[in-house]
Amino acid sequence: MKKIDGGLYLVLDPSKEKTMLLNQLSAALNGGVKVLQIWNNWRRGMLQDDKVLLINEIIKLAKHFSVPVLINEEWELLKHTELNGAHFDSVPTSLDQIKRDVGRDISIGITCGNNIELVKWADDHKVDYISFCSIYPSKSAGSCEIVSPVTIQKANELTNIPIFVSGGITPENLLQLEGLGVDGVAVISGILESKTPKKSSFAYIQSLNKI
Repeated sequence: MKKIDGGLYLVLDPSKEKTMLLNQLSAALNGGVKVLQIWNNWRRGMLQDDKVLLINEIIKLAKHFSVPVLINEEWELLKHTELNGAHFDSVPTSLDQIKRDVGRDISIGITCGNNIELVKWADDHKVDYISFCSIYPSKSAGSCEIVSPVTIQKANELTNIPIFVSGGITPENLLQLEGLGVDGVAVISGILESKTPKKSSFAYIQSLNKI
């Protein structure tokens, strides 16, 4: 399984019309996306079998680019698909038990705010990456608090885990994070709402390479 160590991280909204979503995904992958997460924002009433079918289509596309695919929160879906891991919005009840239940090597990520104790937890439990949310105000970031640059600096002092940032980030304001030790950027609308997902993906990567 490919190691998650940084780069452009695309969060997919599965409530979007499927053909449009897959077309946007294909373009973004061609633009250089390195990690995918399927947000647990399913269409109302969507059955598990339909979730599995959509996940499998996403995985099939991602495999051509050797890009890992993670699921948001619903880790049980790892037992029914070839998903590479799970991303949690808060500390799961028992990470060790989840890994045993899945029964194979998986990648784990977790959302962090300004509570530096969560970074320590992630480091202690050998989580694969952390993602700070929200760096800027964002509709899709939901209830995330605004994260201080000082928090990101402290995290870099505490751990070598790859650090992603998310929430309201554009290729332009990403440049304001220079020197904080950010390894990757997680994006939803900046790519999925773009008329040119490939071009937008490349723009994020260019900015990331400058910080």
